[in-house]
This record gives sequence, structure tokens and C-alpha cells, in this order.
Amino acid sequence: MAVTVASAAVAPNRLPRARVRAREILPAAFYARPVPRVARDLIGCVVEHEGLAGTIVETEAYHECEPACHAFAGLTPRTRTLFDEPGLAYVYRSYGIHALLNAVCEPSGVGAAVLIRALEPLTGIEEMRERRARAREEDLCSGPGKLTQALGIELARNGTSLLDGPVTIRAGEARRGETRVVVGTRIGITKAVELRWRFCAAGNPHVSRPRPAAFAG
Repeated sequence: MAVTVASAAVAPNRLPRARVRAREILPAAFYARPVPRVARDLIGCVVEHEGLAGTIVETEAYHECEPACHAFAGLTPRTRTLFDEPGLAYVYRSYGIHALLNAVCEPSGVGAAVLIRALEPLTGIEEMRERRARAREEDLCSGPGKLTQALGIELARNGTSLLDGPVTIRAGEARRGETRVVVGTRIGITKAVELRWRFCAAGNPHVSRPRPAAFAG
């Protein structure tokens, strides 16, 4: 059965961007909006952690109303952060191996977050290469587990503020024209697979695979 929520009815690739100055740390109000809007607007923003940074080129939205979201199970010790105030980092272990970074969204009491799926490295690239044991820059942060390893983000960051750090997210640098964003279905899940809540910077080589249709077009 298809999952429907009010925010999903809006065509996310045509949503206006939140008005923030270039490289300003995103305020809590940025995250206190429907999670698909936040996921779309995070493309082009910058994640920073302990001197390392990368531009967000891929995200996925998750909401308590759909079964692919951890918050669908309700309030538990694991999901408590998801129901907390917007603008927190939700970091969890995937398959017992990788720490994944998410930004908590929507008002307090609503379980929703954006998974940061891929970054284009900006600063600290050599340190990222050492952590990832990879030479190709395109391979350093092209996946949610890869980027946390490259930036050194671990479970201890769960529940910390994305406004105050140690992990912060800033607005991207102003550029001529906006990056075209390709919208597709989320990957690596088996539930609510029909929701088009994956957002990618079109043509960017750092986006994870498989890439959505029209990615290069």
C-alpha cells in the first residue's frame, strides 16, 4: 500500500530554498519544516567536523509515518533523538559496522530526519584518504558509511547539536545558477520504496550508486 503524507504531495524539486547566507550555520528553523523540503534544501550545504568538510550532494528523507523510518516503531531508547528538537544529529550504527549521519527535522515530537548519503570533499582530503585507504577522491564520501568514516563521525555524536557542533552544517557558497537536483526513490530499503524522497546533485561524481534515472541528463 502506498504511503501518503501531506508534505509528499508537493513536487520537492520545485520547492524554494530556505533563505540563509552563504556559509552561515543553518539555524534550527531550517530543520523545523517538512522533511522532504529539508532534504532537498540540504543539497549544496556543507558538513564540517573537526577541520574536515564536504559539500552535500545526496540526501534521503525519512518520516515516522512510513515504515522505512526508525521512528515508525515509536519512541524507544534508540529513536529518542529522532523525536527531539530539530537541528540535532541522529547517528546510528548500520548493520553493526557503519555510523550513519542524519539531521533531525520537523517540530519536537515528530520523528523525522534526513540521511546524509554523500559528500563532495572540500577540506582535509588527505586525512580522508588515510582514514578510507582510498586514493580516488570520488570514492572518499560516496555513501553514508563512507562519509562518516572519512570525517571521523562516530556514535558519540548522536544527539549533539548541528548548530553548535562538533558536527555542523552550513549553507553552501553562492554560485551562478542553482545545482539541478534529481529526485528518485530511496535505496537500500525494502519498505515504502515508492516514495521519491532521494535527492541528488545531477551529474556529480560523488553521488552513491545506483544513481537515479536522469542523473546525467
